[in-house]
Amino acid sequence: MTPPKHIAVIGAGIAGLSCATSLQTAGFRVSVFEKSRGPAGRMSTRRGDDWQCDHGAQYFTARHPDFRNQLASWRDAGAVESWTPRICVFGGKATAPSQGAIERFVGVPRMTAPAHLLAAALAVTANTPISKLERLDSGWCLKSANGEKLDFSFNAVLMALPAPQVIPLLPESAPQLSALAQRARMRGCWALMLRYDAPVDLPFDAAFVNDGPLRWIARDNSKPGRVRRETWLLHANAEWSEAHLEEDGESVATKLLEAFGQLGGPIPQKWSIHRWRFADTEPVLNDVCAWDPGLGLGLCGDWLNGGKVEGAWLSGHALAKRVAQSIHTH
Repeated sequence: MTPPKHIAVIGAGIAGLSCATSLQTAGFRVSVFEKSRGPAGRMSTRRGDDWQCDHGAQYFTARHPDFRNQLASWRDAGAVESWTPRICVFGGKATAPSQGAIERFVGVPRMTAPAHLLAAALAVTANTPISKLERLDSGWCLKSANGEKLDFSFNAVLMALPAPQVIPLLPESAPQLSALAQRARMRGCWALMLRYDAPVDLPFDAAFVNDGPLRWIARDNSKPGRVRRETWLLHANAEWSEAHLEEDGESVATKLLEAFGQLGGPIPQKWSIHRWRFADTEPVLNDVCAWDPGLGLGLCGDWLNGGKVEGAWLSGHALAKRVAQSIHTH
């Protein structure tokens, strides 16, 4: 009996995991490689001895029927719950409650939960950054960042990475995929996590901010299933983050704390900061995914599908469908 086709997925964020899950369900052998210690990508949570804080994606929505079906299975598994925060919008000197009945969802007990649920059923190799793709007669060979060649070859390689990380991996034989990745203009985001020894008395759990360096504020412990330690998250807006991307963390934190203070936020007892180099894409691309059947190379990710968690999952799901249609599983 002919063994199933073997496909490599590089990147264990929600797009890569969605793609790998769909391909495995379709009968392919799938190996996922992730440079970080574990899956989730920007659906990340920073953790300490007595605190945690979602410092990447803050929540997600679900509109497409396929993603709503996935959401239902996550909820059944206890990995996702609704979040109904008190939300304000700060613009100029006025504040206003957020309009519209948007249903927001979060991972439980932290934002990484859906990714870990998907990864548990997959062959995921962590701490393995891929630095080069090499085409052999037997298929694609991957080399890790330390120069080590992985033990097997692949019928296809699918990259679920931010566009700037895709470009150096693509061979010269893939000019269309390279041109697509070069079209994406990804921007950074500074994330500041604040810890308090006592509850913070503010009239909101989350806020959109339209002036100054901040774009988003959230009381992380207002989300379901969280630890009780009072923890807040500040996201700087993309324009400000880009302008200050190479500054040291302490000077960035000082400026963001000052902006939070102007909205009533107190000085925290402790803080941690994280720089996301590739947080969003402007302008947004709506290609969904990309697949070159002649080369056996594909791309997926939120940057190809309007951003957001749902866009990432749908991008990976769509790429898996295209691959399955063009490659026989046996």
